[in-house]
Amino acid sequence: MLSKDDREAIARRTLSYSNADTTEVLVATEHSALTRFTHGISNQNVASANALISVRAIVDGQIGVAATNHLDDASLEDAVKRAIALAALAPSDPDLAPLPSGGPVEAPPGAYVAATAAADPFVRAKICDAIFDEAERAGFWSAGFAATATNGYTVANTRGALASFDGTDASVNVKMTAQDSSGFAEAYTTNVEAIDAAAIGHRACEKARTSVSPREVDPGHWTVILEPAAFGELMGYLTGHFSAQSFDEGSSFCSDGLDRSYFPENVTIGDDFAHPLAPGMPFDFEGQPKQRITLVDAGVVRNVVTDSYYAHKLNRPNTGHALPAPNAHGPQVLNLTVAPGTHSAQELVANTTRGLLITRFWYIRTVDPKRAIVTGMTRDGTFLIEHGRIVGGVHNLRFNQSILEALRHATFANDQHRTTQYGFSAVVPTVKIDGFNFTSTTEF
Repeated sequence: MLSKDDREAIARRTLSYSNADTTEVLVATEHSALTRFTHGISNQNVASANALISVRAIVDGQIGVAATNHLDDASLEDAVKRAIALAALAPSDPDLAPLPSGGPVEAPPGAYVAATAAADPFVRAKICDAIFDEAERAGFWSAGFAATATNGYTVANTRGALASFDGTDASVNVKMTAQDSSGFAEAYTTNVEAIDAAAIGHRACEKARTSVSPREVDPGHWTVILEPAAFGELMGYLTGHFSAQSFDEGSSFCSDGLDRSYFPENVTIGDDFAHPLAPGMPFDFEGQPKQRITLVDAGVVRNVVTDSYYAHKLNRPNTGHALPAPNAHGPQVLNLTVAPGTHSAQELVANTTRGLLITRFWYIRTVDPKRAIVTGMTRDGTFLIEHGRIVGGVHNLRFNQSILEALRHATFANDQHRTTQYGFSAVVPTVKIDGFNFTSTTEF
Protein backbone atom coordinates (compact mmCIF):
# COMPACT_ATOMS: atom_id res chain seq x y z
CA MET A 1 0.00 0.00 0.00
CA LEU A 2 1.18 3.49 -0.81
CA SER A 3 1.19 5.91 2.08
CA LYS A 4 -0.58 9.27 2.01
CA ASP A 5 2.74 11.01 1.35
CA ASP A 6 3.56 8.60 -1.48
CA ARG A 7 0.19 9.16 -3.14
CA GLU A 8 0.41 12.92 -2.87
CA ALA A 9 3.91 12.90 -4.34
CA ILE A 10 2.67 10.84 -7.30
CA ALA A 11 -0.26 13.22 -7.78
CA ARG A 12 2.04 16.26 -7.82
CA ARG A 13 4.44 14.62 -10.27
CA THR A 14 1.58 13.73 -12.56
CA LEU A 15 0.14 17.25 -12.50
CA SER A 16 3.55 18.66 -13.38
CA TYR A 17 3.43 16.92 -16.77
CA SER A 18 0.21 18.61 -17.88
CA ASN A 19 -0.30 21.77 -19.91
CA ALA A 20 -4.10 21.37 -20.07
CA ASP A 21 -6.34 24.20 -18.92
CA THR A 22 -7.23 22.13 -15.84
CA THR A 23 -5.95 18.74 -14.78
CA GLU A 24 -7.17 16.40 -12.05
CA VAL A 25 -5.38 13.33 -10.71
CA LEU A 26 -6.87 10.51 -8.67
CA VAL A 27 -4.45 8.12 -6.99
CA ALA A 28 -6.32 5.11 -5.58
CA THR A 29 -4.77 2.14 -3.81
CA GLU A 30 -6.46 -0.99 -2.58
CA HIS A 31 -5.47 -4.11 -0.73
CA SER A 32 -8.35 -6.53 -0.36
CA ALA A 33 -8.50 -10.12 0.80
CA LEU A 34 -11.34 -12.62 0.96
CA THR A 35 -11.72 -16.08 2.45
CA ARG A 36 -14.68 -17.97 1.06
CA PHE A 37 -16.01 -21.09 2.77
CA THR A 38 -18.54 -23.87 2.32
CA HIS A 39 -19.37 -27.16 4.08
CA GLY A 40 -16.93 -26.41 6.91
CA ILE A 41 -13.98 -25.79 4.60
CA SER A 42 -12.24 -22.57 3.59
CA ASN A 43 -12.20 -23.38 -0.10
CA GLN A 44 -10.87 -20.10 -1.49
CA ASN A 45 -8.42 -17.54 -0.19
CA VAL A 46 -7.63 -14.64 -2.49
CA ALA A 47 -5.94 -11.28 -2.14
CA SER A 48 -5.23 -8.43 -4.50
CA ALA A 49 -3.31 -5.19 -4.35
CA ASN A 50 -3.42 -2.44 -6.93
CA ALA A 51 -2.69 1.20 -7.51
CA LEU A 52 -4.60 3.25 -10.07
CA ILE A 53 -3.69 6.68 -11.34
CA SER A 54 -6.49 8.36 -13.28
CA VAL A 55 -5.95 11.66 -15.09
CA ARG A 56 -8.73 14.01 -16.21
CA ALA A 57 -7.65 16.78 -18.58
CA ILE A 58 -9.89 19.69 -19.55
CA VAL A 59 -8.99 21.72 -22.66
CA ASP A 60 -11.36 24.35 -24.11
CA GLY A 61 -14.34 22.77 -22.36
CA GLN A 62 -13.49 19.29 -23.65
CA ILE A 63 -12.68 16.41 -21.29
CA GLY A 64 -10.38 13.42 -21.67
CA VAL A 65 -9.63 10.73 -19.09
CA ALA A 66 -6.79 8.20 -19.12
CA ALA A 67 -5.43 5.84 -16.49
CA THR A 68 -2.46 3.68 -15.62
CA ASN A 69 -1.35 1.42 -12.79
CA HIS A 70 2.34 1.93 -13.52
CA LEU A 71 3.97 4.43 -11.19
CA ASP A 72 7.13 5.33 -13.10
CA ASP A 73 7.50 8.83 -14.50
CA ALA A 74 7.22 7.77 -18.13
CA SER A 75 3.89 6.02 -17.51
CA LEU A 76 2.50 8.98 -15.56
CA GLU A 77 3.51 11.38 -18.31
CA ASP A 78 2.00 9.07 -20.93
CA ALA A 79 -1.32 8.99 -19.05
CA VAL A 80 -1.38 12.79 -19.08
CA LYS A 81 -0.66 12.93 -22.80
CA ARG A 82 -3.38 10.38 -23.54
CA ALA A 83 -5.93 12.31 -21.47
CA ILE A 84 -5.11 15.53 -23.35
CA ALA A 85 -5.31 13.72 -26.71
CA LEU A 86 -8.70 12.25 -25.80
CA ALA A 87 -9.98 15.67 -24.76
CA ALA A 88 -9.28 16.94 -28.27
CA LEU A 89 -11.69 14.29 -29.62
CA ALA A 90 -14.50 15.02 -27.15
CA PRO A 91 -17.39 17.44 -27.69
CA SER A 92 -17.40 20.71 -25.78
CA ASP A 93 -19.98 20.93 -22.99
CA PRO A 94 -21.44 24.40 -22.35
CA ASP A 95 -22.54 23.36 -18.84
CA LEU A 96 -19.04 22.32 -17.80
CA ALA A 97 -18.03 24.00 -14.54
CA PRO A 98 -14.57 24.69 -13.12
CA LEU A 99 -13.32 21.87 -10.94
CA PRO A 100 -13.46 22.63 -7.21
CA SER A 101 -10.44 24.07 -5.43
CA GLY A 102 -11.01 21.81 -2.42
CA GLY A 103 -10.99 22.71 1.24
CA PRO A 104 -10.14 21.28 4.65
CA VAL A 105 -11.20 17.68 5.26
CA GLU A 106 -10.91 15.38 8.24
CA ALA A 107 -11.46 11.64 8.34
CA PRO A 108 -14.18 10.65 10.80
CA PRO A 109 -13.16 8.68 13.90
CA GLY A 110 -12.85 4.96 13.29
CA ALA A 111 -12.54 5.14 9.50
CA TYR A 112 -9.09 3.52 9.62
CA VAL A 113 -8.32 0.68 12.02
CA ALA A 114 -4.79 -0.68 12.09
CA ALA A 115 -5.92 -4.17 13.11
CA THR A 116 -8.03 -4.45 9.96
CA ALA A 117 -5.20 -3.18 7.76
CA ALA A 118 -2.87 -5.78 9.29
CA ALA A 119 -5.35 -8.69 9.10
CA ASP A 120 -3.84 -11.79 7.52
CA PRO A 121 -5.42 -15.07 6.34
CA PHE A 122 -5.23 -16.45 9.89
CA VAL A 123 -7.52 -13.67 11.13
CA ARG A 124 -10.11 -14.55 8.52
CA ALA A 125 -9.62 -18.28 9.14
CA LYS A 126 -10.37 -17.74 12.82
CA ILE A 127 -13.64 -16.01 11.86
CA CYS A 128 -14.54 -18.94 9.63
CA ASP A 129 -13.65 -21.46 12.32
CA ALA A 130 -16.05 -19.85 14.82
CA ILE A 131 -18.82 -20.08 12.23
CA PHE A 132 -17.96 -23.72 11.50
CA ASP A 133 -18.26 -24.52 15.21
CA GLU A 134 -21.78 -23.07 15.29
CA ALA A 135 -22.76 -25.00 12.15
CA GLU A 136 -21.39 -28.27 13.55
CA ARG A 137 -23.26 -27.90 16.82
CA ALA A 138 -26.48 -27.25 14.93
CA GLY A 139 -25.95 -30.01 12.40
CA PHE A 140 -26.11 -27.56 9.48
CA TRP A 141 -23.67 -26.64 6.75
CA SER A 142 -22.55 -23.10 6.10
CA ALA A 143 -21.39 -21.03 3.17
CA GLY A 144 -20.19 -17.46 2.95
CA PHE A 145 -17.10 -15.30 3.26
CA ALA A 146 -14.94 -13.22 5.54
CA ALA A 147 -13.22 -10.22 3.95
CA THR A 148 -10.92 -7.36 4.88
CA ALA A 149 -9.79 -4.36 2.86
CA THR A 150 -7.64 -1.25 3.09
CA ASN A 151 -8.14 1.65 0.70
CA GLY A 152 -6.25 4.87 0.14
CA TYR A 153 -7.34 7.80 -2.02
CA THR A 154 -5.69 11.06 -3.00
CA VAL A 155 -7.31 13.65 -5.28
CA ALA A 156 -5.42 16.68 -6.56
CA ASN A 157 -5.97 19.21 -9.31
CA THR A 158 -4.33 22.27 -10.78
CA ARG A 159 -6.88 24.56 -9.11
CA GLY A 160 -5.40 23.77 -5.70
CA ALA A 161 -7.47 20.85 -4.47
CA LEU A 162 -5.54 18.23 -2.51
CA ALA A 163 -7.25 15.67 -0.27
CA SER A 164 -6.22 12.26 1.04
CA PHE A 165 -7.97 9.50 2.95
CA ASP A 166 -7.13 6.03 4.25
CA GLY A 167 -9.87 3.65 5.33
CA THR A 168 -10.45 0.03 6.25
CA ASP A 169 -13.36 -2.36 6.04
CA ALA A 170 -14.21 -5.85 7.25
CA SER A 171 -17.22 -8.00 6.50
CA VAL A 172 -18.74 -11.39 7.17
CA ASN A 173 -21.61 -12.98 5.25
CA VAL A 174 -22.94 -16.39 6.23
CA LYS A 175 -25.77 -18.67 5.16
CA MET A 176 -26.65 -21.73 7.22
CA THR A 177 -28.46 -24.50 5.40
CA ALA A 178 -30.59 -27.23 7.01
CA GLN A 179 -32.58 -29.96 5.26
CA ASP A 180 -35.46 -27.74 4.15
CA SER A 181 -34.57 -24.28 5.50
CA SER A 182 -31.79 -21.73 5.63
CA GLY A 183 -30.72 -18.71 7.67
CA PHE A 184 -28.62 -15.64 7.03
CA ALA A 185 -26.52 -13.20 9.06
CA GLU A 186 -23.94 -10.54 8.25
CA ALA A 187 -21.65 -7.94 9.75
CA TYR A 188 -19.93 -4.87 8.29
CA THR A 189 -17.45 -2.73 10.21
CA THR A 190 -14.18 -0.88 9.82
CA ASN A 191 -12.74 -2.85 12.77
CA VAL A 192 -12.21 -6.56 12.18
CA GLU A 193 -11.74 -7.10 15.92
CA ALA A 194 -15.33 -5.97 16.50
CA ILE A 195 -16.71 -8.93 14.55
CA ASP A 196 -18.24 -11.58 16.82
CA ALA A 197 -18.12 -14.47 14.39
CA ALA A 198 -19.66 -16.96 16.81
CA ALA A 199 -22.66 -14.67 17.36
CA ILE A 200 -23.08 -14.20 13.62
CA GLY A 201 -22.93 -17.93 13.02
CA HIS A 202 -25.35 -18.56 15.87
CA ARG A 203 -27.83 -16.03 14.49
CA ALA A 204 -27.78 -17.68 11.08
CA CYS A 205 -28.26 -21.09 12.74
CA GLU A 206 -31.26 -19.83 14.69
CA LYS A 207 -32.81 -18.51 11.49
CA ALA A 208 -32.39 -21.91 9.82
CA ARG A 209 -33.64 -23.78 12.90
CA THR A 210 -36.72 -21.60 13.36
CA SER A 211 -37.74 -21.88 9.71
CA VAL A 212 -37.69 -25.71 9.42
CA SER A 213 -40.65 -27.34 7.69
CA PRO A 214 -41.76 -24.07 6.06
CA ARG A 215 -45.45 -23.75 5.30
CA GLU A 216 -46.97 -22.11 2.25
CA VAL A 217 -48.88 -18.84 2.55
CA ASP A 218 -50.92 -17.08 -0.07
CA PRO A 219 -49.44 -14.12 -1.94
CA GLY A 220 -51.14 -10.75 -1.65
CA HIS A 221 -50.77 -7.64 0.46
CA TRP A 222 -49.04 -8.38 3.74
CA THR A 223 -47.76 -6.54 6.76
CA VAL A 224 -44.03 -7.19 6.73
CA ILE A 225 -41.19 -6.54 9.11
CA LEU A 226 -37.93 -6.09 7.22
CA GLU A 227 -34.70 -6.65 9.09
CA PRO A 228 -31.89 -4.22 8.20
CA ALA A 229 -30.29 -6.51 5.60
CA ALA A 230 -33.58 -6.63 3.68
CA PHE A 231 -34.47 -2.97 4.16
CA GLY A 232 -30.98 -1.77 3.25
CA GLU A 233 -30.99 -3.70 0.00
CA LEU A 234 -34.42 -2.32 -0.87
CA MET A 235 -33.29 1.24 -0.15
CA GLY A 236 -30.30 0.72 -2.41
CA TYR A 237 -32.69 0.96 -5.33
CA LEU A 238 -33.87 4.39 -4.17
CA THR A 239 -30.50 6.11 -3.73
CA GLY A 240 -30.17 7.05 -7.41
CA HIS A 241 -33.33 9.14 -7.14
CA PHE A 242 -31.41 11.59 -4.94
CA SER A 243 -28.78 12.21 -7.63
CA ALA A 244 -28.87 15.67 -9.21
CA GLN A 245 -28.48 13.96 -12.58
CA SER A 246 -31.64 11.87 -12.12
CA PHE A 247 -33.43 14.92 -10.76
CA ASP A 248 -32.37 17.02 -13.76
CA GLU A 249 -33.21 14.34 -16.33
CA GLY A 250 -36.69 13.79 -14.88
CA SER A 251 -36.15 10.14 -13.93
CA SER A 252 -36.28 10.75 -10.18
CA PHE A 253 -39.52 10.52 -8.22
CA CYS A 254 -38.71 13.99 -6.84
CA SER A 255 -38.10 15.59 -10.24
CA ASP A 256 -41.51 17.21 -9.80
CA GLY A 257 -39.92 19.51 -7.25
CA LEU A 258 -38.00 19.77 -3.99
CA ASP A 259 -39.33 21.08 -0.69
CA ARG A 260 -42.45 18.98 -1.17
CA SER A 261 -43.89 16.34 1.12
CA TYR A 262 -43.53 12.92 -0.47
CA PHE A 263 -43.67 10.78 2.68
CA PRO A 264 -45.10 10.87 6.21
CA GLU A 265 -43.33 12.85 8.91
CA ASN A 266 -41.61 9.77 10.37
CA VAL A 267 -39.44 9.36 7.24
CA THR A 268 -36.04 11.08 7.45
CA ILE A 269 -33.28 9.99 5.09
CA GLY A 270 -29.74 11.32 4.85
CA ASP A 271 -26.25 10.82 3.50
CA ASP A 272 -23.68 10.76 6.30
CA PHE A 273 -20.06 9.81 5.61
CA ALA A 274 -19.25 10.29 9.31
CA HIS A 275 -21.90 8.04 10.85
CA PRO A 276 -20.24 6.08 13.69
CA LEU A 277 -21.44 2.75 12.26
CA ALA A 278 -20.04 3.48 8.79
CA PRO A 279 -17.31 6.16 8.84
CA GLY A 280 -15.99 6.85 5.36
CA MET A 281 -14.22 9.21 3.00
CA PRO A 282 -14.75 12.90 3.87
CA PHE A 283 -14.40 14.17 0.30
CA ASP A 284 -15.53 13.08 -3.15
CA PHE A 285 -13.58 12.06 -6.23
CA GLU A 286 -13.11 15.69 -7.23
CA GLY A 287 -11.49 16.54 -3.89
CA GLN A 288 -14.56 18.49 -2.76
CA PRO A 289 -15.32 18.23 0.99
CA LYS A 290 -18.38 16.02 1.43
CA GLN A 291 -21.41 17.41 3.20
CA ARG A 292 -23.46 15.44 5.72
CA ILE A 293 -26.78 16.10 4.07
CA THR A 294 -30.45 15.56 4.88
CA LEU A 295 -32.23 14.31 1.78
CA VAL A 296 -35.69 13.78 3.28
CA ASP A 297 -36.59 15.81 6.34
CA ALA A 298 -39.73 14.58 8.13
CA GLY A 299 -41.22 13.44 4.83
CA VAL A 300 -40.17 16.49 2.79
CA VAL A 301 -37.50 16.00 0.11
CA ARG A 302 -35.10 18.88 0.72
CA ASN A 303 -31.96 18.03 -1.24
CA VAL A 304 -30.33 16.08 -4.00
CA VAL A 305 -26.60 15.37 -4.04
CA THR A 306 -24.39 17.24 -6.49
CA ASP A 307 -20.91 17.41 -7.95
CA SER A 308 -19.23 20.40 -9.58
CA TYR A 309 -21.06 19.88 -12.88
CA TYR A 310 -24.59 19.67 -11.49
CA ALA A 311 -24.00 22.28 -8.82
CA HIS A 312 -23.17 24.69 -11.63
CA LYS A 313 -25.92 23.53 -13.98
CA LEU A 314 -28.69 23.61 -11.35
CA ASN A 315 -27.32 26.57 -9.38
CA ARG A 316 -27.14 24.51 -6.20
CA PRO A 317 -24.37 24.00 -3.63
CA ASN A 318 -21.72 21.40 -4.38
CA THR A 319 -22.42 18.69 -1.79
CA GLY A 320 -19.26 16.69 -2.60
CA HIS A 321 -20.75 13.55 -4.13
CA ALA A 322 -18.82 13.16 -7.38
CA LEU A 323 -17.89 9.69 -8.60
CA PRO A 324 -14.59 9.01 -10.40
CA ALA A 325 -14.54 10.37 -13.94
CA PRO A 326 -15.78 9.30 -16.37
CA ASN A 327 -19.12 7.91 -15.22
CA ALA A 328 -22.63 7.83 -16.60
CA HIS A 329 -24.41 8.05 -13.25
CA GLY A 330 -23.69 11.54 -12.00
CA PRO A 331 -23.28 12.32 -8.30
CA GLN A 332 -24.47 9.57 -5.98
CA VAL A 333 -25.49 8.85 -2.41
CA LEU A 334 -22.88 6.43 -1.02
CA ASN A 335 -23.52 6.67 2.73
CA LEU A 336 -27.28 6.30 3.12
CA THR A 337 -28.90 6.65 6.54
CA VAL A 338 -32.51 6.20 7.59
CA ALA A 339 -33.50 7.68 10.93
CA PRO A 340 -34.79 5.23 13.55
CA GLY A 341 -38.18 5.33 15.22
CA THR A 342 -39.27 4.87 18.82
CA HIS A 343 -40.37 1.21 19.07
CA SER A 344 -38.05 -1.76 19.45
CA ALA A 345 -37.93 -4.40 16.74
CA GLN A 346 -39.50 -6.80 19.23
CA GLU A 347 -42.39 -4.40 19.75
CA LEU A 348 -42.98 -4.22 16.00
CA VAL A 349 -43.41 -7.99 16.01
CA ALA A 350 -45.51 -8.00 19.16
CA ASN A 351 -47.88 -5.42 17.65
CA THR A 352 -48.44 -7.42 14.45
CA THR A 353 -51.60 -9.52 14.30
CA ARG A 354 -50.57 -11.35 11.14
CA GLY A 355 -47.58 -10.68 8.99
CA LEU A 356 -44.20 -11.82 7.71
CA LEU A 357 -40.71 -11.28 9.07
CA ILE A 358 -38.16 -10.95 6.23
CA THR A 359 -34.47 -11.57 6.87
CA ARG A 360 -33.16 -10.58 3.45
CA PHE A 361 -34.08 -10.12 -0.20
CA TRP A 362 -32.53 -11.66 -3.27
CA TYR A 363 -32.14 -10.67 -6.90
CA ILE A 364 -33.97 -7.35 -6.77
CA ARG A 365 -34.52 -5.75 -10.17
CA THR A 366 -36.18 -2.51 -11.26
CA VAL A 367 -39.61 -2.68 -12.90
CA ASP A 368 -40.58 1.01 -13.09
CA PRO A 369 -37.69 3.43 -12.42
CA LYS A 370 -39.68 6.65 -11.94
CA ARG A 371 -42.12 5.09 -9.47
CA ALA A 372 -39.33 3.04 -7.84
CA ILE A 373 -41.18 -0.24 -8.37
CA VAL A 374 -38.92 -3.25 -7.93
CA THR A 375 -39.30 -7.00 -7.95
CA GLY A 376 -37.38 -9.65 -6.08
CA MET A 377 -37.62 -12.57 -3.68
CA THR A 378 -37.30 -13.28 0.00
CA ARG A 379 -34.51 -15.61 1.05
CA ASP A 380 -32.80 -17.34 3.98
CA GLY A 381 -35.31 -16.73 6.74
CA THR A 382 -38.91 -15.81 5.97
CA PHE A 383 -41.28 -16.24 8.94
CA LEU A 384 -44.97 -16.09 9.70
CA ILE A 385 -46.10 -13.81 12.54
CA GLU A 386 -49.44 -14.53 14.22
CA HIS A 387 -50.81 -12.59 17.20
CA GLY A 388 -47.47 -10.98 17.92
CA ARG A 389 -45.37 -14.14 17.78
CA ILE A 390 -43.13 -15.77 15.19
CA VAL A 391 -44.77 -19.16 14.66
CA GLY A 392 -42.51 -20.70 12.01
CA GLY A 393 -40.99 -20.45 8.58
CA VAL A 394 -42.82 -20.03 5.29
CA HIS A 395 -41.93 -20.67 1.68
CA ASN A 396 -40.22 -17.75 0.01
CA LEU A 397 -42.27 -15.25 -1.97
CA ARG A 398 -41.76 -12.96 -4.94
CA PHE A 399 -42.74 -9.33 -4.52
CA ASN A 400 -43.59 -6.44 -6.81
CA GLN A 401 -43.49 -3.26 -4.77
CA SER A 402 -43.00 0.49 -5.02
CA ILE A 403 -40.36 1.61 -2.54
CA LEU A 404 -42.11 4.97 -2.35
CA GLU A 405 -45.38 3.34 -1.31
CA ALA A 406 -43.52 1.14 1.17
CA LEU A 407 -42.06 4.21 2.89
CA ARG A 408 -45.50 5.80 3.01
CA HIS A 409 -46.71 2.88 5.12
CA ALA A 410 -43.62 2.38 7.27
CA THR A 411 -42.99 2.30 11.01
CA PHE A 412 -39.33 2.29 12.04
CA ALA A 413 -37.73 0.51 14.96
CA ASN A 414 -35.31 2.26 17.29
CA ASP A 415 -32.33 0.18 16.16
CA GLN A 416 -29.79 0.96 13.44
CA HIS A 417 -27.43 -1.43 11.70
CA ARG A 418 -24.96 -1.15 8.87
CA THR A 419 -25.53 -3.19 5.75
CA THR A 420 -23.68 -2.95 2.47
CA GLN A 421 -24.76 -3.69 -1.07
CA TYR A 422 -23.40 -2.94 -4.54
CA GLY A 423 -20.78 -0.38 -3.65
CA PHE A 424 -22.69 1.72 -1.15
CA SER A 425 -23.14 1.63 2.60
CA ALA A 426 -26.47 1.93 4.40
CA VAL A 427 -27.25 2.45 8.08
CA VAL A 428 -30.90 1.56 8.54
CA PRO A 429 -33.34 0.35 11.21
CA THR A 430 -35.72 -2.58 11.22
CA VAL A 431 -38.96 -1.43 9.58
CA LYS A 432 -42.60 -2.51 9.58
CA ILE A 433 -44.50 -1.91 6.33
CA ASP A 434 -48.21 -2.39 5.77
CA GLY A 435 -49.60 -3.57 2.42
CA PHE A 436 -46.39 -5.02 0.98
CA ASN A 437 -47.31 -6.70 -2.31
CA PHE A 438 -46.33 -10.34 -2.88
CA THR A 439 -47.22 -11.76 -6.29
CA SER A 440 -46.33 -15.45 -6.03
CA THR A 441 -44.79 -18.13 -3.83
CA THR A 442 -42.02 -20.68 -4.34
CA GLU A 443 -41.68 -24.36 -3.50
CA PHE A 444 -38.87 -23.76 -1.01
